[in-house]
Amino acid sequence: MKPAPFKYYAPQSVPEVLDLLNEYGYDAKVLAGGQSLVPMMNFRLVQPAVIVDINKTPELSYIEPHDKGVHLGAMVRHSQAEKDPLIKEHAPLIHETMPQIATVQIRNRGTIGGSLAHADSSAELVVVTTALDAKFKIQNQKGERLVPAAEFFVGLLTTSMEPEDLLVEVQIPPMPAHSGWSLKEVARRPHDFALMGVAVILTLDKKERCTEARMVYLSAGDGPISAPEAAKLLIGNEITPELITAAAEKAAADEIDPGSDIHATAEFRRHLANVLTRRALEEALQRAKGGN
Repeated sequence: MKPAPFKYYAPQSVPEVLDLLNEYGYDAKVLAGGQSLVPMMNFRLVQPAVIVDINKTPELSYIEPHDKGVHLGAMVRHSQAEKDPLIKEHAPLIHETMPQIATVQIRNRGTIGGSLAHADSSAELVVVTTALDAKFKIQNQKGERLVPAAEFFVGLLTTSMEPEDLLVEVQIPPMPAHSGWSLKEVARRPHDFALMGVAVILTLDKKERCTEARMVYLSAGDGPISAPEAAKLLIGNEITPELITAAAEKAAADEIDPGSDIHATAEFRRHLANVLTRRALEEALQRAKGGN
């Protein structure tokens, strides 16, 4: 199939983009890398009357250090982030996530902002930015605002953005000292969407007691699914193998809501969540203790 007819605009600045989004509202879709939007248009799952192509807006493509964290423009390609030394230094979880996203060809075209705005619950960046407590800078003609990742993703393929809004920047905060990270996932074939995955962040104090724990799951519900009750089992304690097992079992049994489909049953996805959580917690703990 081919897309339904549409008007095409290629603005060359963010103000021009915002003018078009304000004018056309729900009738417009933003084209960044096109790795999700174009296939959906080809199958006529979406039929926008207007396409606003933001590939000619250079001010949205940058990677900058900021207070030991890093800020990324929404048009940064996955492949740029994968190779950038600032990402490797200041956002190692993002750096390690990139090679797990799709294929080289898709990473060469796909953008950070596009993946996040699409809000697919099986997308790695969605769960990783949530685990990192990232903030998203959103602009419209009235101004700009910062939205925490936990408030940005509100449902399946749904964000808190309004039709006139544009995601312009992703802000990754610095991780505290003695922090560890991990992303574990399982797919049927390399480069497929994951059947289940989890991103983990752990922070320890000087006595190696856990002061902060985040576990965020992909392919486990309608959005990135956090496991705060499982995290509570770890916080305030020295993390032992027994605690890791208990937290993994708690998250898999009580805090995720995976569905069944032709690829895997909900029961199997819960099993994967249990195993992957244990592995991710073990790796994050080792890194938090200095074994990066």
